[in-house]
Amino acid sequence: MHADIEETSGGSPLINPGARQAAGHRPRVVILGAGFGGLATAKGLRHANVDVTVVDRRNYHLFQPLLYQVATAGLSPAQIAMPIRRILSRQSNVTVLMERVEGIDKESRFVQTANSRIAYDYLVVATGARHAYFGNDKWAETAPGLKTIADATEIRARILSAFERAEAAENEGERRRFLTFVVVGGGPTGVELAGAIAELARKVIVRDFRRIDPSSTRVVLVEAGNVVLPTMPPKLSEEARRHLEMLGVEVFLGQAVTRCDAEGVGLAGGLQIRSSCVLWAAGVMASRAAKWLGVPADRAGRVHVDRNLNPPGNNEIFVIGDTAAVSDKNGRPVPGVAPAAKQMGEHAACAILAALDGRTASVFGYRDFGNLATIGRNAAVADFRRIRLSGFSAWLVWNIAHLWFLVGFRNRVVVFADWALAYVCYDRAARLITDRHER
Repeated sequence: MHADIEETSGGSPLINPGARQAAGHRPRVVILGAGFGGLATAKGLRHANVDVTVVDRRNYHLFQPLLYQVATAGLSPAQIAMPIRRILSRQSNVTVLMERVEGIDKESRFVQTANSRIAYDYLVVATGARHAYFGNDKWAETAPGLKTIADATEIRARILSAFERAEAAENEGERRRFLTFVVVGGGPTGVELAGAIAELARKVIVRDFRRIDPSSTRVVLVEAGNVVLPTMPPKLSEEARRHLEMLGVEVFLGQAVTRCDAEGVGLAGGLQIRSSCVLWAAGVMASRAAKWLGVPADRAGRVHVDRNLNPPGNNEIFVIGDTAAVSDKNGRPVPGVAPAAKQMGEHAACAILAALDGRTASVFGYRDFGNLATIGRNAAVADFRRIRLSGFSAWLVWNIAHLWFLVGFRNRVVVFADWALAYVCYDRAARLITDRHER
């Protein structure tokens, strides 16, 4: 056995950092998570004299901003995902492991996974976020959220199954319940989901059924706050609400959900909405990184980090993306969006390179390029601070921006072709009911 490898009591390998450095081996950087932030860190170290290990519980990188289109039958999963190994295949200093993280030992500097212990000299935690039901976790079974491909295909199956069950229903009350969709949460995901479902019903499948009229579908968007897209300027938030209502979406503002079950939802104002398909887009909770590291976290579970993205007293650890709670130079919280995660990943790579060279890294500075959200065909809102757009112009910018950031040239071409066909023909080719919904 090599000098830098020890055997753990469980028989799994443990790479000892001290022994490795004594033997002249290169520093080891371990990156947990292959989202936007994790990949940006790995790519930032492509020319560094280090060994990089990327650990993710899945074997693919997912372009989450387009996940709602998989959920509403606009795209197939393969069009917005790419194998991590393929993305990093030309980077010889990277090893990819498909593992589930179970803990972190800061004293001995190793990551515990389900099958091994991976030693590190520098650790980058980019494990993202999960759904938050604000203490009502039992609602998860009734109202799935949208974070993974499995979530998207589950939601797609629920939406399409609702139309099929409505077609077969003999009771008018049950038919109306099947044709009522409730989306909880008025942020970008909720707005995009509600708009896409309304378009699916009124434009795409309107002539596909004989016993029901899909254009009579009721789509309800419920938001506990007083506006949709609260991070947008008030004028754009109002524009988004207006576009939703033009699509036929009923928008309920200032209404928190108090009940959620197989029969539908109950709202704080006393209104009861019968629905067989409730979708959750109301909140997120960071991964268990704060617990693994034993450091303070905010209410959403995000790790409090300094301006160098280090948790307190841990200069060799970087926490980035949705897992980190950090403010910009003006004291405003950095949003949990893809551009922010990429910038944090790039900063972590630069900071590691600086540490290896004995230099002091500059502090992280977030560059806000603006916010985008789409509501439906020819309708979106865009806030670039000095320039604010709505309608077709914003929709065009949204399409270009998402194609640009989509990983892989082939993915861009295929998605563009599908979007062009859907625009001309009002068609969505991925209308498949799969997985556990098959009977």
